[in-house]
Amino acid sequence: MSLYPLLRPLAFALDPETAHRATIAALSAAPLLPLPSFDPALAIEMAGLRFPSPVGLAAGFDKDGEVPDAMLGLGFGFVEIGTVTPRPQAGNPRPRLFRLKQDGAVINRMGFNNRGQVDARERLGKRERRGVVGVNIGANKDSADRVADYSAGVRAMSPVADYLTINISSPNTPGLRALQAGSELVELLAAVREARVPGVPIFLKVAPDLQNGDHARIVRTAMDHGIDALVVANTTVSRPPLRSRDAGEPGGLSGRPLKALAMAQLRAFRAESGGALPLIAAGGIEDADDAWARIAAGASLVQLYSALVYEGPGLAKRIAAGLAIKLRDAPFATLAEAVGSAA
Repeated sequence: MSLYPLLRPLAFALDPETAHRATIAALSAAPLLPLPSFDPALAIEMAGLRFPSPVGLAAGFDKDGEVPDAMLGLGFGFVEIGTVTPRPQAGNPRPRLFRLKQDGAVINRMGFNNRGQVDARERLGKRERRGVVGVNIGANKDSADRVADYSAGVRAMSPVADYLTINISSPNTPGLRALQAGSELVELLAAVREARVPGVPIFLKVAPDLQNGDHARIVRTAMDHGIDALVVANTTVSRPPLRSRDAGEPGGLSGRPLKALAMAQLRAFRAESGGALPLIAAGGIEDADDAWARIAAGASLVQLYSALVYEGPGLAKRIAAGLAIKLRDAPFATLAEAVGSAA
């Protein structure tokens, strides 16, 4: 039985950002757990990497790469740290993180707060390489050349990353999402391709707030420039009906209310790519049913973060165990065979 339901009221008595920092501090101080064993049928081979479980930790939880090994020990099949920018930045003024308890959601307007890529690279360089740890990279808010920031990030973080994710989909850095547009995306991905290091896959994280025609264009541009996978999707600036007190706060909405939109975008990208470009699903994934639905819709991997706030640190293990049970009742020998089975 999980102790988290008993501990959650204590965590929720703190403001969200203070609670989060306390969690990182506790994980940093705790003894390192061994990597868990997963049902071998759950393993996914993608972009030259082997993921022992398809359930990953999304960027945003461990911004500076302080606890990737602790999170692997808690049952994640892979961990993505960041977002890290070339130079340190404080992010937006507090408060900037809000729990929407009645909606099972979170709103954040953090603004890429992090200690910078030099700090993260030094820390990650000291760890023993175990498990799959990716690095999510972004541009500084005051950068005069954001494309150059991404190129610099690729060069700086490749030596300590199993993969890199190009994050141009945060709504909390003004103008950043404009890099998803036509010529801007071409310019960015051409620069990233020139900077990339052989053997380090590069993923592209997109927003869920897209228009008709965007999916085909993004897929075509990504494939033309050698992107290895799309992460679908980041937080949304849209607002479905919400009940919580802080529902009107500006920022990116994640968690349960994002579920339907994220699924719709995943299906659209799968339809455009036909399975030729691997997809990683994020947004509103709370349990094994959600994870299975995304995999059947075309995702090779899934990522979560907001659900941890409400379900606790054992969630990744529970989802992996649930997927193994579902797989035994399905007409597939491995989870890889289930990818896109409902597409």
